[in-house]
Amino acid sequence: MLRKLTPVLLTLVVVALGITALAARPERGDPDRGADFVVLAGVAGLRWDDVDPESTPTLWRMAEEGSIGSLSARSAHRPTCPVDGWLTLGAGNFAAWNGSRVAGGCPATGVTVEQPDRIGANLPDQESVVAYNQDKLAWGATPGALSESVRCSVAIGPGAAVAAARPFGRVDRYAPALPADPAELLGSCVLSIVDLGIVDGADRATRNAQARQADAQLARVLAARPPRSLVLLAGVSDTDTPSRLHVAVANGPGWERGWLTSPSTNRHGYLQLVDLAPTALAALDRPVPDRLFLGRAAVPIDGRPADLRTAIDERTDADREAGARRPVAGWFFTVLATAQLALSVAVLPLLRRARRHAGPHGPEPVSRRVVAAVELLLIAAALAVPAALLADVVPWWRGQHPGWWFSAVTVALIVGGTAVVRFSPGHDRTLGPLGAVAGLATLVVGVDVLTGSRLQLNGVVGYSALAGDRYAGLGAVGLGVFIAGSLLCGGWLAQRAPRAWRPMVMVGVGSAAVVVVGSPYLGADSTGAIALTAGVSVAAAICTGGWLTMSRLAWATMAGLALTIGFAMIDLRRPEAERGAVGQFLAAFGDGTGGLIVHRSSAANVETLVNSPLTVLAVAGAALVWLALLQPWGGLMRLFGIYPAIRAAMAGTGVAAGIGGVLGGVALDVAGAAGALVVPMAALAALRVLDHATDRTQPGGRPSVEAGSGAAGGPSGGDRPGGGRTPGAVGPGGAGQPSGDAGPAGASDSTTEAGDGCPDARGETETAGSVAAGRPARVPAQGVPASTVVPTA
Repeated sequence: MLRKLTPVLLTLVVVALGITALAARPERGDPDRGADFVVLAGVAGLRWDDVDPESTPTLWRMAEEGSIGSLSARSAHRPTCPVDGWLTLGAGNFAAWNGSRVAGGCPATGVTVEQPDRIGANLPDQESVVAYNQDKLAWGATPGALSESVRCSVAIGPGAAVAAARPFGRVDRYAPALPADPAELLGSCVLSIVDLGIVDGADRATRNAQARQADAQLARVLAARPPRSLVLLAGVSDTDTPSRLHVAVANGPGWERGWLTSPSTNRHGYLQLVDLAPTALAALDRPVPDRLFLGRAAVPIDGRPADLRTAIDERTDADREAGARRPVAGWFFTVLATAQLALSVAVLPLLRRARRHAGPHGPEPVSRRVVAAVELLLIAAALAVPAALLADVVPWWRGQHPGWWFSAVTVALIVGGTAVVRFSPGHDRTLGPLGAVAGLATLVVGVDVLTGSRLQLNGVVGYSALAGDRYAGLGAVGLGVFIAGSLLCGGWLAQRAPRAWRPMVMVGVGSAAVVVVGSPYLGADSTGAIALTAGVSVAAAICTGGWLTMSRLAWATMAGLALTIGFAMIDLRRPEAERGAVGQFLAAFGDGTGGLIVHRSSAANVETLVNSPLTVLAVAGAALVWLALLQPWGGLMRLFGIYPAIRAAMAGTGVAAGIGGVLGGVALDVAGAAGALVVPMAALAALRVLDHATDRTQPGGRPSVEAGSGAAGGPSGGDRPGGGRTPGAVGPGGAGQPSGDAGPAGASDSTTEAGDGCPDARGETETAGSVAAGRPARVPAQGVPASTVVPTA
């Protein structure tokens, strides 16, 4: 009865902890900062390095009095051209202007603005732009949704006309340029949108001159602003490639001296262009059309440095890091994929020759030095992604050649991590390097998440604020590494525990990982937590040995579904601005727009699958496992038979990484990051197991076992004088005791680490092959000479 109830109890534990972690939400800032008027002023291309007290004194004073942040000017096209930025501002959603454009460039033609009367204006192309965004693009944006949410709006300048035009093209009130005294115009409607010009070019003198002109325009706007008004200034678009972070300033009652943030970023000092429209409506106390808007209303948060120069330098440094990240990340993952492919090819001949001949004749074994060198390379390859994440502790992006600085720091960390693993206690054991590498990877990602995910934001293996996909918590690469590391740690610990306790150990470690991934205070990845729950359930179900039966798979599936349903019920009860990905999808499905979310996720999966180097890592890792490691000569099946908890951990990693990638819209990125850690460690452990696959007990010597012998020629196992190797065979005394590498207290690895070589009540021993098959194979414990024992397959 207890055996039957165990899956139920474990499922309840995982689900309860997961829902507890996902249910709590961080406190949001108070959104009730009302205003009678809102003025949205935009300057295309304006960055924080363009702001200083001499060139832009008005903007400097406005920022000193108000709240500031870094703006991700993302639109439906990349780069975000000025017309795309203005259109996205007015849509509250990722939008783009239709028209021909070269890759990485912007349309050459301008926007046609007609003035049939002296009051408003008309955009004749607006209807075709609306059709293009709703029919051709995945975001379903409605240009003009902001102006449709108020009774009257004002537009000054051509860019503002694009933002203020209603879906049928009408602009309520329009002026092609800022009047000498704009007070009357700005006070005629509750919402005014002002185009203050453009700042472009790489020349600093040119940018300063253009910023000075925009600042003079801003001074006239601030002087004529209506009473009780909120002025939002934003760098609404890019003007060159690559994309950059831009200026965002809010000045008005209740917006004094803080950082700007929004629920769409959940990161202090960051907001998106799509957040400006709901911010304006929230300030005016108008209902926000959540079905049309992807953004969320921004709020000021305390914590900004008292000195404005320090705060601006921090924003400028973030922009510099985000700009340097993209090219460095591209070549890093390309080099990583190439290196792991080359290492996989190099391991193949070692796997073929790792199994030693039992007889006096056979092929010469591979040199111990070669094997040791390959082991170190496998450890270094597995530590590459955690080392690249940790490299962001050093400000490599501030150097003249950031790519070289990042390379130097990452290589140094890889060498240091490899040395720690090599000289750690238990390195000579079969699972020693696997446990150490998994522990280091989990520690690096976990500590970063617990301290606010500072290394992942704009990090090379993290996520970029320029992409606009994620600003806080765990990214796709971090999720993959954390899934693999935590499950391998759980498997390593479970393997050292008595068999009856292994599911408990796996659930304990896995549940803690689910909390870290899913908590909105930490990883903030509800879909990742659901995927990890399924992986933990699978791992707990098979960590004692045997196959993944239908009943075990059913319990694992029920755990994932129970967590999903439980969190969905809680998430749907929250305000719309605070819902997570699960709640947003279910709400959209209920109001008929769920298909659009599915379309976006599918498009994101396809784009990532085609363009990401991590796809190569995932496919190459799967090919090495399937075509080599899982073959009879590959050693992985033998490893799984001797260490069922490791097999369970790797199976759970595959399940969780696959589900997490699909649900997160990142295709094989999660699986690629997990494979970069798991596959090298699986190859290393397989090499060590094969090295002892045909060992015999030698009379007069102490027997050893695979679990306690090192393939690199360490001090354990048969490398001792007179030491023999007998995995899963009968000891020299023929009394039925398992052979093993006798430790300080006479214990062997087969009982303390493998846990599956212990004799049962009839004096018989489970072999590695029997554990893999889920059934005990009986080997006679008495009357069999040691020299005639047949090695387990």
